[in-house]
Amino acid sequence: MIIRRTFLVYLVLLGGVYLAAYLSEPQNTYVYYRVGYFLILVGLVSLVWTAASLRGLEIHRSSRVLRQQVGQIFEERFEIINLSRLGRLWLEVRDLTDLPGKRGSKVVANIGPHQYRSYYSRTLLTQRGSFLLGPTMISSGDPFGLFALEKLFESDHKLVVLPFMVDLEKFPGPTGRLPGGRALRRKSLEVTPYAAGVREYAPGDPLSRIHWRSTARKDRLMVKEFEQDPQADVWVLLDALQGVNLALPYEPYDQLQREQFWVLPHKVEVPLPPDTFEYAVSAAASIANYYILEGRSVGFASSATQLNLIPAERGERQLGKILEVCAFLKPEGKLPLLGLIEGQANQIVRGSTVVLVTASNTENMVLAVDILQRRDLQPVVVLIDPRGFGSATSSDEIAEKIRQYNVPVSLIRRDDSLQAALELEKFPRGSVSEPPKNGE
Repeated sequence: MIIRRTFLVYLVLLGGVYLAAYLSEPQNTYVYYRVGYFLILVGLVSLVWTAASLRGLEIHRSSRVLRQQVGQIFEERFEIINLSRLGRLWLEVRDLTDLPGKRGSKVVANIGPHQYRSYYSRTLLTQRGSFLLGPTMISSGDPFGLFALEKLFESDHKLVVLPFMVDLEKFPGPTGRLPGGRALRRKSLEVTPYAAGVREYAPGDPLSRIHWRSTARKDRLMVKEFEQDPQADVWVLLDALQGVNLALPYEPYDQLQREQFWVLPHKVEVPLPPDTFEYAVSAAASIANYYILEGRSVGFASSATQLNLIPAERGERQLGKILEVCAFLKPEGKLPLLGLIEGQANQIVRGSTVVLVTASNTENMVLAVDILQRRDLQPVVVLIDPRGFGSATSSDEIAEKIRQYNVPVSLIRRDDSLQAALELEKFPRGSVSEPPKNGE
């Protein structure tokens, strides 16, 4: 129980009454004593009222989804249930979550016995990561403000905020199979556009893969086999080296207008913080999303506090894996991008596209491009210019050197539109691929 400052005023008033009774004439003391008894009664009633103010109370927090992106509005429902036979004059709900821009705190009044009150909080998501939706503190007290009581409600629900993404319409894509030579044949456990033949049905094979014409001809169940396209993989390598990425102090963006509440789900264009790694993460997520929507097999690798490696696969599930890893990445890695390339290049199929996303502007980037090309890989470089993030050097010179290798380079500067920078940058002629149109 908390004793408020009002209680000190109450004690001074009570002491003054009894002091006045002591100093007054005997025939007038009964008046002061009655006032004193009344004040004591008020104190006792306030104490009992406060002690019972939070009994039989429950609070429930619920939300439709627990995975959203930066720029979206997170909606959460708070429900306060009064299971007691006594009404509640007022309750203060305090949201103690570490979610930036939280809006769950509110004062609720006049909850009758066996009734409930509910309200919605809408928070603009401005920071990626994982946030515990709680705890929630409920406090109440007596009508005179002498005492207060608090009760903490723990929570185990977590909100995962995925990085900000833009929808790209074009970006350098895989160039397909290498001219000449024999294509590498590798069987695939998933359905791909490349059929390899048929084989006899085995327990566990999906019924959707049964080839009915072959089954009828051979008089036994036959299923289709698929193989991977050896030259269509796309790998996104994100540089998370601690000494490369720069950041400036900033005020979190929290401008949520009332009219935005009525259009849900709603995505607000949130400016990225002045942090090269945040630009890099958003660029990597946008590129992965673009290739996944094109039906490509996409892999991801980054060396942050630990090596994060996602083998190349297709589909929305693969995109979810990449975005979830990006949500937790921090620029605290010890392995430079060149070391990551040397460690992973041998595991990547020849002819695959490798997208390098980094804020580095050293000569090692030219060496990294040369290593990839010597291993028959197709590099694409996305550079985050550190000059607008507290560095005195620019990435213009490195970008020009990389372009001399006939490698597409996108240079992103601070406050640039991410979509425009990734789409409208001048790439080498013939290197920009656009998604196929309907009917093509």
